[in-house]
Amino acid sequence: MKHTAVLWIIAFLTTASIAIYQRMTGPTYPLSGSTVLDEKKVVYRFDRSHGGNGDQEVLVRTEDPAVGGVLEWKRHKTDDAWIAEEMSYRDGNLYGTLPHQPPAGKLDYRVQLTGKKGTAVVPAEGGVVTRFKGDVPLFVLIPHVLAMFTGMLFSMRAGLEIFAATPRYGRLIAWTIGILSVGGLLLGPIVQKYAFDAYWTGWPFGHDLTDNKTFFAVLAWVVAAIALRKAKNPKPWVLGAAIIVVIVFLIPHSVLGSELDYQATDNAKGKPQTTLISRHPLPPPAAPAQMRF
Repeated sequence: MKHTAVLWIIAFLTTASIAIYQRMTGPTYPLSGSTVLDEKKVVYRFDRSHGGNGDQEVLVRTEDPAVGGVLEWKRHKTDDAWIAEEMSYRDGNLYGTLPHQPPAGKLDYRVQLTGKKGTAVVPAEGGVVTRFKGDVPLFVLIPHVLAMFTGMLFSMRAGLEIFAATPRYGRLIAWTIGILSVGGLLLGPIVQKYAFDAYWTGWPFGHDLTDNKTFFAVLAWVVAAIALRKAKNPKPWVLGAAIIVVIVFLIPHSVLGSELDYQATDNAKGKPQTTLISRHPLPPPAAPAQMRF
């Protein structure tokens, strides 16, 4: 009993560590940094994901009403001219908004700061890419997240069962497959539909890495379950499945996720097309072609 408790503790700590890593990595985690303007430090934190129907707010904490700001943005991966809008000062912050986009639409944006003694661009290099999505109800999102990480917990625990004196894989593997299937193959597509108006954009319909890695995580444990019945020594199969799931969860969330192809949208008549396109750096700052005040 004591040995079993130790294995569960190790599985929980590993799962918690991976959950924290998942939360703090990936293209949708807020971009933080700082710059110096007029000999004062200006800290910023830019969101890279926005859910719901409204515009996305952009705030820069200056605590100085003499500092001005211009928010520049354009549609991601297009030849659009940059749109520049003057930001307003409110409660110590420069405030601006990015216009709402269709699900999976992305905008490139940056902020030009102007002080009494100079100017600064934040971020200093490149820029920020933010992705818009539909509002996902909590009654769907919370069970999805809980199921995914509970499945990870059981997966890790099943893998650690190889260290037991008399391994009993059966129930652990069954629970792993069941929970991961509910979280990733049932609730996952529902979350995807709410967020990006598509149930599944992984193989064979697309290359969404989030969908694909969930599928392979479940498949790995299905293979291990078969090996449990067929193979003389199922231990390598169980260990391999557990390692695959760890690798899957170490891949940052939303990498190669759904992305609206604005070019296809502009050229097509009817419903916009959603395709998967790899990200690329924002071009160097250039003088905006349009100004809005």
